[in-house]
Amino acid sequence: MEWIINQLRVHPELAIFLTLFAGFWLGRLKIGKFSLGTVTSVLLVGVLVGQLNITVDGPMKAVFFLLFLFAVGYKVGPQFFRGLKKDGLPQVGFTVLMCVVSLVAPWILAKIMGYHVGEAAGLLAGSQTISAVIGVASDTINQLGISEAQKATYINAIPVAYAVTYIFGTAGSAWILASLGPKMLGGLEKVKADCRELEAQMGTSEADEPGFSPALRPVVFRAYKITNKWFGKGKKVSELETYLNEKDKRLFVERVRQQGVVKEVSPDMILQSGDEVVLSGRREFVIGEEDWIGPEVIDAQLLDFPAETLPVMVTHRTFAGEKIATIRAQKFMHGVSIRSIKRAGINVPVLAQTVVDSGDVLELTGMKHEVEAAAKQMGYVDRPTNQTDMIFVGLGILLGGLFGALAIHLGGVPISLSTSGGALIAGLLFGWLRSKHPTFGGIPEPSLWVLNNVGLNMFIAVVGIAAGPSFIAGFKEVGVSLFIVGALATAIPLLAGLLMARYLFKFHPALSLGCTAGARTTTAALGAIQDAVESDTPALGYTVTYAVGNTLLIIWGVVIVLLM
Repeated sequence: MEWIINQLRVHPELAIFLTLFAGFWLGRLKIGKFSLGTVTSVLLVGVLVGQLNITVDGPMKAVFFLLFLFAVGYKVGPQFFRGLKKDGLPQVGFTVLMCVVSLVAPWILAKIMGYHVGEAAGLLAGSQTISAVIGVASDTINQLGISEAQKATYINAIPVAYAVTYIFGTAGSAWILASLGPKMLGGLEKVKADCRELEAQMGTSEADEPGFSPALRPVVFRAYKITNKWFGKGKKVSELETYLNEKDKRLFVERVRQQGVVKEVSPDMILQSGDEVVLSGRREFVIGEEDWIGPEVIDAQLLDFPAETLPVMVTHRTFAGEKIATIRAQKFMHGVSIRSIKRAGINVPVLAQTVVDSGDVLELTGMKHEVEAAAKQMGYVDRPTNQTDMIFVGLGILLGGLFGALAIHLGGVPISLSTSGGALIAGLLFGWLRSKHPTFGGIPEPSLWVLNNVGLNMFIAVVGIAAGPSFIAGFKEVGVSLFIVGALATAIPLLAGLLMARYLFKFHPALSLGCTAGARTTTAALGAIQDAVESDTPALGYTVTYAVGNTLLIIWGVVIVLLM
C-alpha cells in the first residue's frame, strides 16, 4: 500500500484516473431513486485522494475545463441564438429574470451568513447545480489583487461549499418541481389534464395512452392479411392510405404479397381480400390495425426488406420554423416517418404542431430509397461518424480564450470573462455556425459526451485532490448551517420561477414546469416532471431556457466574485 501511495505522489496523473474510476463507480450507486451523481462523487473521491498530499499541475485541469465549456456552448448554441428571435423572447425574458433570482438569492444569503467570496461561489455552484461556476469563479479570484495565500483559501473553500449544497440542489430541485410545482399551478390532476389538452392541440392521436415518450414509440413495420369487408372487390393502395389518414392513422403500404408473390408497391395497385400487406408508421398508429385491415401475420420473407433510419440535421435553408404537420404533408415524405426529434440533446415530442428549429436532428425511418430521398430534401444527412473536427474545436477554444483574456480595468481591478468564459462564448458561436453550415465542424455524440463529462470530471477530480488537505476543516466550519442555507438558495429561485411563469408570463402549465427546469439547467428534474404529469410536453419549454440559463449561470461565476 505504501508503494502505491508513493507512486500516486510521483505520478499524480494516476491519482486523477483513480479518482475518475472510483467517482464514476460511486456516482452510479443508487439508494432507491437517490444517487450522489457523477460530479459530486468525483469531487468527494478527489478529496479523499487529496488527503495523501498529492500535487497536481494546474494547467492540466485548465485544459479539460476549457474543453468542457466549449462543448457546453457547442451543444446549446443553436437554441441560444434561436431564443433571441421574436417567438423565443418570452422564454428568454423569463430565463433572465429567473437567473437573476438564482444569483441574488445565494448572494444575499451569503452576505447574511458572513461567508467569504469562496464560500459564496461554492454556494452558488452547488445550490444552482452549475458545476462550471467552480472553475469560472476560481479564474476570477486569481485575478483579484490579494495575496496568494488568500486566493488559495478562497479557491479551496469553493468545492467544500459546492459539495455541501449540491445534493439538495439536485434532489431538492426534482422534488420541488415535480411535487410542489403542479400544486402551485392548480393541482396535479389539473396539470395532467392541461398537458393532455396541449397534446391534443398539437396533434397527438394517443389520448388514451398518455405519458409515453418518443423513445417508446418507434417506427415499426407490421404485416396484415386483408379480410375487412371495406375492401369489397378491391381498393387501390392510395385509397387505403387516404382512408387510414382520414382516421388519424398516418400509415404507408410498403410491400404486398398477392397469390404467394411479393410485389413492389405502386399507388394504383389493387388490394383484394386475401392479400398480405406491410404497413409502416409510428407504433401508436399501427397498433390495432386488425380492425381496419385484418389479422396480423408474422412472415420473415414479407418483412425482410431494406429499411433505414437516418439522422438529418435541419438547416435554416430547409424546414427550420415549420411544423411537423407541414413537413409530413410534403410529397417526398410519403413512406417516411419521423422517429424522434432531438434538440440540444433533449428529446422533443413528435407532435403535429411541434415546430422544428435549425439545428434539430430528426430521425427519419422508412424504405431505404424513400428515406434517403427525403433526407436530401430535409437538410444535412448527419451520418454517424467517429471523427471529430479537431481543427474546428482547437480554433474555437483558441479564439475564445484569447477573447476572454481581454480585460477592462475598473478601479484598478482587471475584469474579464477569463479564458473559461471566452471558451463558453466561442462554443455558443461555433455551435450556432455548425447548425447553419453543417458540412464542417462535426462533433459526434460520443465525442461530445467525452468532452462534456470527462472534461468536467477531470477538472473536478483535480479540484478535489487540490482541496483535499483543507476540505475536512472547511466542512466542519460551515457544514450543517451551509446545507440549510443551500436548501433555501435552491428553493427560492425555483418557487419564484413557477410564480413568474404562471402569473407574469402566463405560460401553459406544461411550459411553466419545463421553462423553470430549463432555466435552472436541471435535466434530472425534467425527467421527474414528465413522470409526474405523465406527458412529454414540458420538454417543449426546456431547450431555449436551458441554453440561455446554462450560459448566464456560468457567467454568474464571475459576477458573484465581483459582488462579494
